Amino acid sequence: MSSRPVVVGIDIATASVRVLAVDAEGGVLAEARERLPDPVRGPGGISEQDAGAWWPAVRSALRRATGALPGGGRETVAVAVSATSGTIVPAGPGGRFLGPALMYDDRRAADLNAEAQRAGAARWNALGLTVGPTAALGRAVWCLRAHGTGLRRVLHTPDVVGGALTGGPVPADWSHALKTGYDPRAGRWADEVFASLDFPVGYLPDVAAPTAEAGTVSPAAAEATGLPAGCSVRLGMTDGCAGQLATGAVAPGQFVGVLGTTYVLKGVSAELVRDPAGALYSHRHPDGWWLPGGASNTGGEALAEVPPERLAGLDRAAAGRGPASYVRYPLRREGERFPFVAAGARGFALGVPEDETDAHRAALEGVAFLERLAVERVEALGVPVTGPLHAAGGGSRSPVWTAIRATVLDRPVLVARRAETAFGAALLAASGTLHEDLAASAAAMAGPGAGAEVVPVRDERAALDDAYGRFVTGLRTRGWLDG
Repeated sequence: MSSRPVVVGIDIATASVRVLAVDAEGGVLAEARERLPDPVRGPGGISEQDAGAWWPAVRSALRRATGALPGGGRETVAVAVSATSGTIVPAGPGGRFLGPALMYDDRRAADLNAEAQRAGAARWNALGLTVGPTAALGRAVWCLRAHGTGLRRVLHTPDVVGGALTGGPVPADWSHALKTGYDPRAGRWADEVFASLDFPVGYLPDVAAPTAEAGTVSPAAAEATGLPAGCSVRLGMTDGCAGQLATGAVAPGQFVGVLGTTYVLKGVSAELVRDPAGALYSHRHPDGWWLPGGASNTGGEALAEVPPERLAGLDRAAAGRGPASYVRYPLRREGERFPFVAAGARGFALGVPEDETDAHRAALEGVAFLERLAVERVEALGVPVTGPLHAAGGGSRSPVWTAIRATVLDRPVLVARRAETAFGAALLAASGTLHEDLAASAAAMAGPGAGAEVVPVRDERAALDDAYGRFVTGLRTRGWLDG
């Protein structure tokens, strides 16, 4: 059997490692998964994981995936790694770990991050970024204060795995480095911030653009994984960015709405957008553009009280019923963070449901209204949103919900064929290897048969437009939305 060239994308998530081997047309030829130990979470917002488990899990998943390829892995031309944003590990001489990884949601350095926000206010304002309580920047400083002179390097997850693949230090990509204090606009670490916190930037890795070559697979790593020695190791991006790229939304104006437990809108802009409210922030695109995005506290969890086995039946009933008789903002927790920021926001209903189907339909519409508000927010900040909205996440598997979203937005919605982080990492690995650049990789690998296009339901447009107006008025009268 002949072997087509492939690239390998690696996703190091919280619970597991996933590997995909993908050909130049986007066909997945092999995949494998390995579990990781659960994070240990404790008082004070501590969230840790055994960083020593990452490479063995990656090695095992790679070995099984390459073993399933026709050429036994010899056809692999490049590999890239994506992981959770802001997970870091302190390392000493020789790269020895000084402790567990401090996870993306670890809050132990919230006070240090508050200091970093004050010290770099001008820089963060120019970048359109806020240093939040869980930012890796503060945790990097915490590592130095905890380990003192024993510290030699603060590493991100892909830095660790890249070093194992190449046999030596690799640069960090500017996506994983963003929340550690790297300024992709200026192309350097936030020196004045680290100086104010007595942290030498020499403890941080060099930084390069995603898709850049970090090195090649060493003979030892080749023997352990089935990858060929000399295979190109390319820099990846964070899980959220890689998932966006996997949908094919890689050029300015293209956006994807990810409807999972919460709703996330991410896209591409030619220029850096600065959101005064802090609801939107941007990663840097590998080609120098920007990746603005925001995450809501509303989304698929609006249906959390519905038993999963009943969802399909309620969807069918909601499709037959048509627009709901009342309006819902189906927020189930306290506070909203996107497309508006309001710590006191609560879910509300304008009216009462006629029955269970009506209530279900109103919940679907409420999330769609939030999505329209998010798109309008992005456009109000000067970022065009063009063409169909790419759609991903579990909620996008609901035909009626997708049709409602298309109708509320008054634009087609393109349900992504793939939105996995590992597939996005494979696109990054293909850039400059199988294809000329990221745009060419996405066109060839994520474009053909990218997914089903769902068009607006014209007969429902007027009713949903009126309901959206009442939804927005409800937010404004409660003081949560300006205007």
